[in-house]
Order: sequence, then structure tokens, then C-alpha cells
Amino acid sequence: MTELVSLRETEPVTAGARGAPCAMRAVGLNAYFGATQAVRDVALDVPANEVTAIIGPSGCGKSTLLRTFNRMHETVPTARITGQVFFHGQDIYGDDVNPITLRRYVGMVFQRPTPFPTMSIRDNVAAGLRVQSGDKLDRRQVDEIVERALREAALWDEVKDRLKASATGISGGQQQRLCIARALATAPHVLLLDEPTASLDPLSSQKVEELVYELRKTMTVVIVTHNMQQAARVSDRTVFMLSGQLVETAPTRVMFTAPTDPRTEAYITGRFG
Repeated sequence: MTELVSLRETEPVTAGARGAPCAMRAVGLNAYFGATQAVRDVALDVPANEVTAIIGPSGCGKSTLLRTFNRMHETVPTARITGQVFFHGQDIYGDDVNPITLRRYVGMVFQRPTPFPTMSIRDNVAAGLRVQSGDKLDRRQVDEIVERALREAALWDEVKDRLKASATGISGGQQQRLCIARALATAPHVLLLDEPTASLDPLSSQKVEELVYELRKTMTVVIVTHNMQQAARVSDRTVFMLSGQLVETAPTRVMFTAPTDPRTEAYITGRFG
């Protein structure tokens, strides 16, 4: 496989179905685990420089959908997809796309903090840079990028005096923001967050939510959450999924006040799920 052949920093984002710019676009997307279908014929535009929240009951396919956006789904044995996902006008499942390069531009943070336990705080943030640039960056350049990423993750002031300490010596909330900083270090265009506050206390969750709200200024964010109040607080647009299908997508305020599908209303009002 080669690099993302058509991706350029100055290239415009994909045109969505309504003509508005979108960072990613799924067309006829289906995802499987062996014979089990987890995502069914999803068509979705992800608006650029906005936060899109994906909600729905457990097992509805929302995390699987998220993982198809940077080809993490295919890392699971027996997993496969049909359909297309476009990023900068290019189908990311094309034969000429390198998944590792794609993940530089479409970063991902998982539900539980996953710092590398044998690395320092600094080296955790810098880990993605080694994959991206090898030895092309000197120590000063790496340190500058590490500081930038930690500042963007609202963590710099809390760890700047302990960058050489183990990443497992900080709190769970700090570890999650460290993982976000690690994803931000490669300057992604899109950041995927899979229930990033599910294992955090309320104060740590609030800090992550504030961070997500700020990140829309510089990138596109897609967040899977089981917390509808969180979706209402941080997102510009909300997607509701049920049984692997995309039931409804709308601006968040509209979704939570005037959903058009009765299944969406039933879920939002707590009648199931």
C-alpha cells in the first residue's frame, strides 16, 4: 500500500449530500463481525469543524461505526466492511490507502485510558511522531510538539514539571487527556472519541467535555457517548443509531427538542435503552 495519494493539507474537504463541507462521508456502509452484521447501510456526512455525537443503546453499532472511520474495525479478526468512507474525497478503503498513514489524519481515543505503561509522559505524547516522521525531527522539535499537544489537551500546566515521570502515575482523568494529547500530536484533521469519559469521575469528565468543545475550532470531532446530556452539551450535531441502522441525524438542539422519528423520541425520553 502507498500513502494517501490525494491528501494534501490544502485540499478542500468532501462535499456533503447537502453541498455543505464535510470532513468524512459514509456511503452504503455495512460492517460485519464474521456473519454478524453490526452496521447496516449507513449514509452519513460528518460536518467539518463541528462536534458530531453518536448516541444509541448498547450494542446498536455506534462504536463499530466509529472504528470504520479510521480502519480500526478491520484489525478485529473476521471483521470486514462493504460500502465506502470518504476522507478528502478519497475512499479510505481503496487499495492505495495506507491505514497507518490514515490514522495520522484520523486519530482515535478509546473508552479507557491507554497510556503506554513503560513510557514517560513526554514519550507517550511523542510516540505517534516516531511512526509519522521516524528520526526526521530533532529533540527540540519533538519537545515543542509535545508541549503544543499537552496544551491543546489542557494538561500542560498539570504535568510540565514531571514529563519524565511514568504516565501511569497520574490520575485516570489525566491519563485520558494524555491519550488525547498523543492523538493530537500528529495534528489530525479528525478526532474520534469512543465514550472517552465512561470510566472517569464527574470532574475529569467535565474537563474532557470542555476540551472537546474547544477542539472544534481546529478540527472535526466525532464522539460516541451513552450519555445524552453529554451529547447535548458538547455536540453541534447528533446521530441516533438503533440495531445497526442510522435512524436519524439532525442539529443537536433539533434532535433533543423535536426529533422526527418516533424511535428517536422514545429513546431520548427514556422509554427504552
